Formats: sequence, C-alpha cells, structure tokens
Amino acid sequence: MSEIRPYRVAIPEPEVDDLRRRLRATRWAPDPPGTGWSRGVPTAYLRSLAGYWADGYDWRRHEAELNAHPQFVTEIDGTRVHFMHERSANPGAVPLVLLHGWPGSVADFPALIGALRDDFHLVAPSLPGFGFSGPPPGPGWTDGRTAKALNALMSRLGYAEYGVHGGDVGAFVAPLMGRDAPDRVRGVHVNALVTVPGGDEDIDALDGADRERFEALQRWQRNEGAYLRVQGTSPQTLAHAHHDSPAGLLAWFAERYRDLTGTADLPDDAVGRDAVLTDVSVYWFTGTAGSAAHSYYERFHDEARWEHDGRSPVPTAVAVFPTDHAIRPFAERANTIVRWTEFERGGHFPALESPDLLAADLRAFFLDQIFGRPR
Repeated sequence: MSEIRPYRVAIPEPEVDDLRRRLRATRWAPDPPGTGWSRGVPTAYLRSLAGYWADGYDWRRHEAELNAHPQFVTEIDGTRVHFMHERSANPGAVPLVLLHGWPGSVADFPALIGALRDDFHLVAPSLPGFGFSGPPPGPGWTDGRTAKALNALMSRLGYAEYGVHGGDVGAFVAPLMGRDAPDRVRGVHVNALVTVPGGDEDIDALDGADRERFEALQRWQRNEGAYLRVQGTSPQTLAHAHHDSPAGLLAWFAERYRDLTGTADLPDDAVGRDAVLTDVSVYWFTGTAGSAAHSYYERFHDEARWEHDGRSPVPTAVAVFPTDHAIRPFAERANTIVRWTEFERGGHFPALESPDLLAADLRAFFLDQIFGRPR
C-alpha cells in the first residue's frame, strides 16, 4: 500500500477521438442579443474555443510536456495520490511542495518547475479528487485530511523538513499542512489566500487599501462567485453535466479563467488557449470534474475548517496579486505572517501568468528567510 510506482500520462486514442466527436456534436445554446459576457460565456466565444479544442489543440504535445517531468503514484489513506517529483542536481536544494488550485492542475507548474529546480527538490501532487490522482473512494476528503495525506507523502519520500506553497485550493491546504506537522513544515507560502474576519468589529476597523480590497471581495462574491455556492451545495448535480459535456465543462472553466486572471479580457490573453485547454483536458480525461467540485462541498460543510487553536506557529508568506482579496489583519488571526508581498502584475494563476514573479518570491522567502541557503 505504501509502494511508490512510476507513472506516465497515456490517454488512449479512442478517448481523445471521443472528446473530439462530442465537441463537434455540441448543441449550442442561443445567446440573448446584445448581452456579451454580462450573463455568462457567449456562444460565439465558446464555439470558437471548443472548435480549436476539437480540431487545432494538440493533446499529445502537452501530454509529452507533462511526461517530461518524473511522475509517480502511491496510495495514502485509501486513495491514490499522483505527484511530480523533480529532484535538483544541487545537493543543498530545499524540498518544496507545490499545490495547485481549481480549476488548475499539475499542468500549471512546468514553467515554475523549470525556474526553481536549480534550488529546490520539487514535489507537485495532484490533490486527492483532482486530475491524475483520480476521484477518492468516498466522501470525507476535507482540506485537513488532504493536508495529512500530503505530509505523509513527504515522509514517504524521505523529506524530514520542507516548505509548502499553495494557491487557491492549495492556499487552504498549505497552512493546514503546517498545522499538522509544524516540526517538519519549515515555512508556508500562499497566493489567492482567503481571509475571513473574526466579527463585525474586524470589518469596522478596516481602512484605506484594506477597506477597498474588502469591498472588492464583496462585489466579486455578488457578481462572480455563484460557482462557489453551486459547487459547495450541489456538486453532484453539476457533475452530471460536466462528466457528459466537454463544451459545458469548458464553459464553466473558461468563465473562471476570465474572472480570475489579471487584466485580460479573455482567458486566451492571460494564460493562452493551450494552457486553459490542457487543464480542462486533464479534468475531462480523468473524470474528476465532479470529485473536484465535491471538494467545495467538503469545505463548506467542514465544521472544523475555521476553528483553529490560535495562530499557526509556522512562518507564513503571502503573495498578493492584483485579483487577490487577502487582507493582512484577517490573515494574521490564524497565521504567523513574516512576509507580505503585493504585486502590480499577474492574477489568480501566477504559475501561468507570472511565473517569474512567483519564483522570485519563493526563492526570497524559502532560501533567504527560512532555510538560509546560498543561491
């Protein structure tokens, strides 16, 4: 059960052909005239993107790019865990876990891995329920359970001390890895951190940039956050559509990339069509759109999620990109913040949008502040 086995992405050709067939046979919804993006993804845009997915996008090329990185699978707590494991040639390299978010996957990390592997031993898991880890065998995979499983993975790989970086969903899991194993997790670095007030008095105390960021978060929740409620309350209803219709899955993901990227009007402009389609393809071929949505249900219904016994003792760095809504006074309620960096470029997916900025911040935090390693 603790065996670590090599893994290679190899989607059977009939599954690739089936995806293309389904895309070409899509029954397209009519658009209300003159609404553009105001009510969701326009048909013309989605039809163009789906057409490229069916007849222009080269899955085999991106599959080969994934396979350029050593990959493995193992079983932990009854579920399969897939991970990339790129060991540095540098004997003094620092072990670092990279945690993706939703709708991301390990396919987000090749550029970041390339920028970091001279200084870090890199472990990039597919979170349980996501991508090549596949759906877990049953419910109950909370962020805390995932954190314990990933600390167990690092033990299995022989790492006594390490850092953890996470964004989006990964920013929920990374701090919990620190709480679960504070003697082993030397530092936690996050972006797209969700911060919550302790009460109305915390909100009333906000001013300046923090007040503006809190108000921006409220606007985002009203105008663009409906997907959170759907995935957090009825993920299985959504799963039926996403498991059967690649065009429907693409629309759901493309809207998130448009909403959450930096200054781009379209996902294509921020991260590129191929990056979006590679992530969507990973979810489609692995059948994990539903189980990934269920992770939101687990988060919404986990009574222990926000109940912490004081601050985590693990030194924590927060990278704040232009579309993030992290508020430092709220973040400091639960975390020992030792670094807070605000960027003028990038967005919710910095490993894709601005890997240079993210890599530099990771080096400055882990090499200079935490491990004190030369570089």
